[in-house]
Amino acid sequence: MSGHSKWHNIQAKKSKTDAKRGKIFTKIGKEIMVAVKQGGANAETNSRLRDVIAKAKSNNMPNDTISRSIKKASGAMDGVNYEKIVYEGYGPNGVAVIVEALTDNKNRTAGNVRHTFDKHGGNLGASGCVGWMFQTKGQIIIERKENMDEEEVMMEVLEAGAEDFNSEDEVFEVITSVEDFGTVRENLESSGYEFASAEITMIPDNNVEVDLNDAKKVEKLIDTLEDDDDVQNIYHNAEFPEEFEG
Repeated sequence: MSGHSKWHNIQAKKSKTDAKRGKIFTKIGKEIMVAVKQGGANAETNSRLRDVIAKAKSNNMPNDTISRSIKKASGAMDGVNYEKIVYEGYGPNGVAVIVEALTDNKNRTAGNVRHTFDKHGGNLGASGCVGWMFQTKGQIIIERKENMDEEEVMMEVLEAGAEDFNSEDEVFEVITSVEDFGTVRENLESSGYEFASAEITMIPDNNVEVDLNDAKKVEKLIDTLEDDDDVQNIYHNAEFPEEFEG
């Protein structure tokens, strides 16, 4: 996968995040609620909460908004119960798509996700139909700056405990195991690095190149899924063409 295309995909995701910031904050707030319910409101002792906070910060969620979300979650322990459900299917041109949802109504969410796949040239499959094509990893994206020496960054990243380091034209990509993600992130933060994104994600083993027409169809499917309040994260293996604006 070319460096430009990888960063292009990240930029496309980032620009959509900027345009839908309020909805993103709401979704992260839901993740905070689940993390607090499972492990408490103290980020020092709740590693999952620390990871969600890191994701919130990489999406430019203000600290006071994060604090309010944690307090709100602490006071809503006996409120709505959210269940995590994962849907798998295919989009246009055989693109593999994984949808993670947090929902208090499985029937509503399943119906909405299925309808969206059907409407936008895809089809929802059985559990496991595309999951085998992805690996769950920690991924940290560091935007490349002029004063950064690539070899020094790589050494610091690997010493911090990362599994892999990839250098692109505009970014450095750091890959970790799920278990080591928090430690690596905190080590790099203490070394002064700032992240364009930092989250647990699903990385495809191989990508499917799509032409401009199919890229627009895939983006429409993803955008519609993202507009669903129950949908938290979407992963796919489409590699968009360089000329695709997103």
